[in-house]
Amino acid sequence: MKKTGNDIATNRSDTVHRLAWILDEAIRIPGTNRRVGLDAVLGLLPGGGDLLGGAISAYTIVLAHRNGAGPAIIMRMFSNILIDMVVGAVPLVGDLFDAGWKSNSRNVTLLDKFNNTPAAARKSSLAVVVLALAGIVALLAATAVLSVRLTRWLVMQF
Repeated sequence: MKKTGNDIATNRSDTVHRLAWILDEAIRIPGTNRRVGLDAVLGLLPGGGDLLGGAISAYTIVLAHRNGAGPAIIMRMFSNILIDMVVGAVPLVGDLFDAGWKSNSRNVTLLDKFNNTPAAARKSSLAVVVLALAGIVALLAATAVLSVRLTRWLVMQF
């Protein structure tokens, strides 16, 4: 049986929902009703955790583009990831922020709103997606450099 465009879009939407759940909600904090995900756990790794979380989150932008999300939605999704990565890179404060910000869940909400009202958004251009992903890659590189420098500085203090 051949899949229709709606079936493919539904599968992509399901993938985005599952990925957001894994990154933002998969782990219940014992004794509370609060949930965190892999993104917050990865954020505990010095240097590379926020980079890896941001790289995985960037995949949601690719799926949103494939679903036909417009440039405004793509850029808002990019902004959520950017905020998560920048603030998440700050030691201790960033780890707490990662647990509360949940950029992937925010992005799923944006994508769901788009899917429910597709006429309200225009198709995104490939250039917007490439620009957003290039920005994430640049941020990943900058975060890596800053993390290495901060780690070296902290080591030199002892």
